[in-house]
Amino acid sequence: MLAAVKPARFIRGYASEAQASDRIRLNFVVPHQASAGQRAATATRPYLSFAHSLLKSLPQAIYKNASVQQVNIDATSGSMGVLANHVPSIEQLKPGIVEVLENANTVKKYFVSGGFATINPDSSLNINAVEAFPLEEFSAEAVKAGLAEAQKAAASNASEEEKAAAKVEVEVYEALQAALSK
Repeated sequence: MLAAVKPARFIRGYASEAQASDRIRLNFVVPHQASAGQRAATATRPYLSFAHSLLKSLPQAIYKNASVQQVNIDATSGSMGVLANHVPSIEQLKPGIVEVLENANTVKKYFVSGGFATINPDSSLNINAVEAFPLEEFSAEAVKAGLAEAQKAAASNASEEEKAAAKVEVEVYEALQAALSK
């Protein structure tokens, strides 16, 4: 008589239980945004505007298969920290901060206007953002002025389409203003 075979049990702990040596592989891309170097090269040479339009269509990899300790994201389902062995998930990013903890001493913050994060079972994280810029590139004064202008446009007698676009701008500027005040 054969002994009953019990199925293997997969025991899953909380992300906070991950060991410090556990790393995640991060791919963070902005498919429709030229890098700062690409923008600078074409801005000083107007005849390269066609090249600039081509460059905008090339994906910019902020991180490509990088080994990092943790990534914190602002998703529509809430803010979350992603460590190795995180539960697989697909999250819609809302305007906010993507914080990359490369190691215990290096933290980089990027403001994203939206996108998606795919947390995979192999401890990899793929972030595909509409726009992403280092947080330190923003000026609180410029953000405040942009927010005021967007609020004015949202409250104007413009078309419904223009008002909707202005409301999206307001949401992004408010998220950026909140990120800068942290």
